[in-house]
Amino acid sequence: MSIFSDLLGKKSNISRAKSNMVMPVLPSEIYKAATLELQDIIAPSALQITPRSLNLGDKIARTFFVISYPRYLSDNWFSPIINLDKVFDVSIFIHPIETAEILRTFQKKVAEVQSQISVRESKGLVRDPMLDTAYQDLENLRDNLMQAQEKMFDVGLYITVYAESENDLFKIENEIKSLLESKLIYLKPALFQQSEGFKSVIPLGTDILSIHQKLNTEPLSSIFPFVSFDLTDDKGILYGINRHNSSLILFDRFSLPNYNSIIFATAGAGKSYATKLEIIRTLMFDTEVIVIDPEREYEYLAEAVGGRYFNISLSSNHHINPFELPAIGQDETGADVLRSNTINLVGLFRIMLGGLTPEEDSIIDRAITETYALKDITAESDFRNIETPLLSDFEAILSGMEGSESLVQRLTKYTRGSWASFLNQPSNVDINRKFIVFSVRDMEDELKPVAMYIVTHYIWNAVRKNIKKRLLVVDEAWWMMKSEDTASFLFSIAKRGRKYWLGLATITQDVGDFMKSPYGVPIITNSSIQLLLKQSPATIDVLQKTFSLTEEEKFLLLEANVSEGIFFVGLKHVAVKTIASYTEDQIITSDPSQLFAIKKAKEELEASNGGIQN
Repeated sequence: MSIFSDLLGKKSNISRAKSNMVMPVLPSEIYKAATLELQDIIAPSALQITPRSLNLGDKIARTFFVISYPRYLSDNWFSPIINLDKVFDVSIFIHPIETAEILRTFQKKVAEVQSQISVRESKGLVRDPMLDTAYQDLENLRDNLMQAQEKMFDVGLYITVYAESENDLFKIENEIKSLLESKLIYLKPALFQQSEGFKSVIPLGTDILSIHQKLNTEPLSSIFPFVSFDLTDDKGILYGINRHNSSLILFDRFSLPNYNSIIFATAGAGKSYATKLEIIRTLMFDTEVIVIDPEREYEYLAEAVGGRYFNISLSSNHHINPFELPAIGQDETGADVLRSNTINLVGLFRIMLGGLTPEEDSIIDRAITETYALKDITAESDFRNIETPLLSDFEAILSGMEGSESLVQRLTKYTRGSWASFLNQPSNVDINRKFIVFSVRDMEDELKPVAMYIVTHYIWNAVRKNIKKRLLVVDEAWWMMKSEDTASFLFSIAKRGRKYWLGLATITQDVGDFMKSPYGVPIITNSSIQLLLKQSPATIDVLQKTFSLTEEEKFLLLEANVSEGIFFVGLKHVAVKTIASYTEDQIITSDPSQLFAIKKAKEELEASNGGIQN
């Protein structure tokens, strides 16, 4: 029988704790008994019972009980204790009292108080306000009890706090006492009853301490204990741990008003780590995930979960034709689809050609329409069985139009120059997988905004063509926020994605470029989930104003460790820490040392398998 069993009162040999006693758990005794019970696993290495505390291994525990309440208890008076950033346990025992029994007691008590008032009046003494108030309270409570509007209860409220040392325990005790005494609620330690107090607080539901105060229904309801700063839902994935009280932050983005999220963090603060953790957990809930990856961080994850990885670059074999059209949706017409795609293409050419004058904009718009018409694509066409034009077809149409000389000259590098292999090809990308990654790391910096716009546009067309539950992750979104056209397109996805069961996850480390865009704040306000990780002093003031952060929250973000920050959902937010299991960490890590170790282990395994086969 373990020492923890003894503590719980099972065949207890512990005498009343009025003297110090050290009782170590001996492995030899467990060995002789040839049994290993749960108590043996969770029991401390040693237990010492003193008049004022319990020493549980390397922890010190002290149990307190409430001895006095004020005349009135305000709502949520217990909230500061519940949300205290300390380790402690609370037990509340509520024992109903028979109304008939308490009414007999009240009758005697009312008679006593009334008699004292009468005696004072007969002696000509000044009336005592305390006696008058007590008489009124007793009469009101007796009336409510008679009318069954109230009931009486014996209530025991016990708190056990834990600390590493006596000094820490003393500080916690003073903090709790000061919080409660400011509300005229007084605590006392369970002197010489620490064992009984501890056994009353642990989750056995046994009120051994039996130190009660009488409370009626209304003040009793103010002790409601489930008032911690939780930010959680009844379904979804784990986003992290609430740093304030270690509760779980669980949410399903597809049950929120919109399905979008946004993450701001400095380099190395854990934004991609948190995103990959969400991806790997989201995939388990029958959700397709598509990632635009500017730094090739998601390649190993795609390989691990059986996804597809497309490297978009000038030398890549993967191509996307920007002139490709989606199928016509249920609530759309061919004219709607053609018009929308034409507008998007004008935006693309504005990025590719370094801006357009109003005249050039008009020429480009007309050339796009004529390019589609060249392939017999009109508002009445069936877009499922068509030959899509290429950029070279557009160039041929454009070159025959008046005033297009400058445009054709700037377009040549995309059709016949060094960049022709990227754009002037039919699409050969298939995204019919649960997890898809488009990497643009190897794309030249000058072309990255173009590549991200084309990829995002291609994904948007695929989303509209076949509606499924999907999550689109745009990492390093500041690349897209540098141009008004790409930023506008990203914002349109954020606004319209819900209609197509699409969630948009926007991630960026360059807060300055993101917030300078006129679409920066609208994208934030259209994101139900917002995660702020560690920030730099240069950007913290902008975020503080945007998210209405307090000074404490501001410094929390400045001093946060990796994967720590603030998690927002709607008007609520809490401090969060992202935590992964060992297996998840091995799949999603971006730490170069870990990646090197994984690669080396993989090479050794392949070499050993090859050796066995040989």
